[in-house]
Amino acid sequence: MSEASWIVVGVAAAYLAACLALGTLSSRGQAASTVGYVAGDRSLGLVLMYFITGATIFSAFAFLGLPGWAYTRGAAAFYILGYGALGFVPFYFLGPRAARVGKKRGFVTQAEMVAARFESPAIAGVMALVSAVAFVPYLALQMKGAGLVLRTVTDGAVPEAAGAAIVYAVVLAYVLASGVLGVGWTNTFQGLFMIALAWGLGLYLPSLRFGGVEPMFRELLASRPELLASPGLAADGSAWHWGEYGSAVIVSVVGFSAWPHLFMKAFTAKDARTIRRTVLLYPTFQIFLLPLFLIGFAGVGIAPAPQSPDEILPHLLMQLEVSPWLVGLFCAGALAASMSSGDAMLHAVASISVRDGWIAALGRALAPARELFAIRALVVLYVIAAYAVAVIYEGSLVLLLLGAYGAIVQFMPGLVAALYWRRATAAGVLAGMLAGGGLSLVFVLAPEWRPFPCHAGLYGVTLNALVLVIVSRVTPPSASSDAFLRDAAGR
Repeated sequence: MSEASWIVVGVAAAYLAACLALGTLSSRGQAASTVGYVAGDRSLGLVLMYFITGATIFSAFAFLGLPGWAYTRGAAAFYILGYGALGFVPFYFLGPRAARVGKKRGFVTQAEMVAARFESPAIAGVMALVSAVAFVPYLALQMKGAGLVLRTVTDGAVPEAAGAAIVYAVVLAYVLASGVLGVGWTNTFQGLFMIALAWGLGLYLPSLRFGGVEPMFRELLASRPELLASPGLAADGSAWHWGEYGSAVIVSVVGFSAWPHLFMKAFTAKDARTIRRTVLLYPTFQIFLLPLFLIGFAGVGIAPAPQSPDEILPHLLMQLEVSPWLVGLFCAGALAASMSSGDAMLHAVASISVRDGWIAALGRALAPARELFAIRALVVLYVIAAYAVAVIYEGSLVLLLLGAYGAIVQFMPGLVAALYWRRATAAGVLAGMLAGGGLSLVFVLAPEWRPFPCHAGLYGVTLNALVLVIVSRVTPPSASSDAFLRDAAGR
């Protein structure tokens, strides 16, 4: 490798070492139990909750997929701002109720709570299975992003597969050691680092190529006006349909709070007030995203073009021959984006598989020590599975993310019913999830069958809610519904 490449690798290595140290040391004082490992002893305050939710969502797609969409599809990328500002609103209402009932009844996962509300192990099993199916490709997205960055900034000296393996060996180490507290403290460090770096690059690169942000947009308006016209472009370069754009926003808003690794944070918060304050502050994280749009637009017209749109940011840095120290800082920031989502998802999917799949669905009780061991063992297995997907997958990072939302959004009708509707039944929730998930999958595999050009997940969640209501009306509710809802309401 060249001297510049060694500098880049050195900066990235120093960053990974800092994350490893912070992540492994952060569990001091944490109880050696499942509640300690999965829920952080229900002690997370506002700062950790803010960064563990914010930095978790702004994943590898933020530094790679988002600029890639702005670079090729223009205004289509703005859908991310739409759902990012509104996506946590449902959690303002659902989160405190889940926190109250979770603390009283000992829940640490989403499906565990829903299954207990409806006295249905089958619901826990279905939710655990869907979570695993959605999480593995989402986690693979983070790994692929990390490997892509290291490969690009070292001119191929570090292959994509090797880069992903190195980064996620660090993630694996601190998730195994510290659980949710390791995730929380590293996410705080990573979030602050990403915000500073995104704004630095977002203002610097347009200035370097066009002389500033305003001259950049004047040039785009003259040469590529289609990139600045809503709703932007589709993947084939044609105008993106408003139905696709609007439904992508709706599905992402509805599904955002339903992601298990986010919803589970209701069981880690110190109190309901912390949850509500986190939701109110959350839209400020969109300030981090704004400069990343500028970076994507700054790449329009660069020659030679990158191999993939997702590579536009590292490609810009390499083509403009900026300082290798700056490239190294970008590399660390992109790894932060990948790791801040990957660690939370990895911790969540392993916890869900044991608590919901093995214990709640199959009724196989485990001693506390064996339960903790099983969760850690699955952390390792899920890393291996996601790594295999990352090596194989060649498509867009943002499209992979949108596909995962189509599956997870199917949880939302059941969550609302579990926490608010006394008349909801286990049969209704289960039938709704299966019907909605099935329809969504059909339209993903055969998009030409959709009556209108809308996101497949929107068709699915609409059918889901309709079936839930109809089936619940003709089946008897659980006898314990009133007691559960009283606990959720804090009465």
